Amino acid sequence: MSIGPWQIILILVIVLIIFGAGKLPRVMGDIAKGVKNFKVGLKDEVGDSAAESTTGATPSLEEGKEPESASDKASEEDKSSATKD
Repeated sequence: MSIGPWQIILILVIVLIIFGAGKLPRVMGDIAKGVKNFKVGLKDEVGDSAAESTTGATPSLEEGKEPESASDKASEEDKSSATKD
């Protein structure tokens, strides 16, 4: 059983009714950002595991610096964008 063109049109009409024409671009933009962040996270994870397997150890830290996580970087970006507004 496959999805035909009428089923796709019906789904699109229901989505348009639920979200409305005004909010639909914003919702789709948010979904696109989420998918992009998910893909970047997967690439980072694969890259990190590949780097660990080739070096056999975790990367060393520079003296006096603590490791930065992705959430720390995101919060710094949020703070800087909030001060610009």
